[in-house]
Order: sequence, then C-alpha cells, then structure tokens
Amino acid sequence: MALRNALLAALIDRESSGYDLAKRFSVSVANFWTATPQQLYRELEKMEAEGLLSARMVKQDRRPDKRLFSVTEAGRAALHAFTRQDPKPTTVRDELLVQVEALSHADVGSVRAAIESRIEQSRQRVATYEASLAEILGPRSHEEFLATGNRIGPYLTLQRGISFERDNIAWGTLALDILARRFPS
Repeated sequence: MALRNALLAALIDRESSGYDLAKRFSVSVANFWTATPQQLYRELEKMEAEGLLSARMVKQDRRPDKRLFSVTEAGRAALHAFTRQDPKPTTVRDELLVQVEALSHADVGSVRAAIESRIEQSRQRVATYEASLAEILGPRSHEEFLATGNRIGPYLTLQRGISFERDNIAWGTLALDILARRFPS
C-alpha cells in the first residue's frame, strides 16, 4: 500500500496540516501504517502536484504560517479506486522474532529484555489506542456509536490495533514464561 492511500484516508473527513497529520500518524494511524514526518511532507507535496490534494495557507500570529491540506475530487476518486482493489496479504517482518528464532545462538538475557521491552511498548500503545477510541466514542457506548457514529473506519482500525498489541502482550508473556522455565536465572 502506498503512503498516499493512508494519507488520503487520514484526510478524507477533515483538512489537516502536515504537522497535525504527523501527530495523528504517530497516535492513531500508527496501528496500521508508519511513516516519518519527512516522508509525509514529501508525499503531501507530490499529491498536491498531482491534484489529489489541495492546500491553503493559514496565517498564524505567533507561529509560522501553516498549510492545510484537503482531498480533492481526484483524490476521492483515487481513494475509491484503491478501496476496490484486493489488498495484498500481510507479511510479518519483525526483528524480535529473528532474535527469538536465533535463541540457541543468542544471549538469552538480551532476548528476554527485548521481549520485556516489546511488552511494555505494546501496553503503552494499547493505552494510546484506547484513549483515541474513547475520543471517537465520546459519551456513547460502543453499541450507540456503531448505530449512529460516522467514524466507523477509525473505530475499526483502532480495534485492530488494540487487538494486535494485546496479542503481542500475550505472546511476549508466553515467551517469557517458557524462557524462564527453559533457562532459569
């Protein structure tokens, strides 16, 4: 998937500055797509040049002026075309799993520490994603939101991110338990 599709999806409901998009990517979109701020800004410029986005300048008193990007009709058409494609299957590329795979030739303590670190990172992400989900829900229950809410896409991607990180925590806990039994300290 191209970064441009993730940006179109992030901008489809509201205009945003590159800075705000970078923040949003690090908090909510990060559960399914990552990009550096530099990648975001480069892609925004390309997309504007291709007519997928339009930008307007907003003057600010105590800060530099900012550009707000919004999706054009051509951008909406491109996003619609993307949603009609069959997505490529997900593949896992995880350095931690390579370390675990090489466990018989590795420093078990270092691998344990890496797993513990992953568990902590996943716990922090779950908390962040749950806070974003609470913001989307507002005062509504999940059932009320599903019946009346208009941000179903972000709701579903956050649910997937929470599920993914909880699975990381469960796997990490299992791995640490097995390592403790196999390689007692």
